[in-house]
Amino acid sequence: MKIEVVYALPTVQTVHRVDLAAGATVADALLAVSEIPPFAGLLLKEHPVGVFGERVEVDRPLVDGDRVEIYRTLHLDPKEARRARAGSEGSGPN
Repeated sequence: MKIEVVYALPTVQTVHRVDLAAGATVADALLAVSEIPPFAGLLLKEHPVGVFGERVEVDRPLVDGDRVEIYRTLHLDPKEARRARAGSEGSGPN
């Protein structure tokens, strides 16, 4: 079965297609790309993963056409980032 494995940085997205045997899991897909840059530079076991935007565990079985997404760790909670932007926008001169 054909699976896409995706990792996105703010400026570039990497998509790699792999062929896996029926019954393969997310862990199998990660192993298949583990030696390919930029995936090789990642500690794949430490990143959350998902399939089509839904967080999943690595033992989740895949089906043909699935898209495995490797998520980056957020440096700032999205709610906190919005609060910070809102605070700085409202602090200008009157």
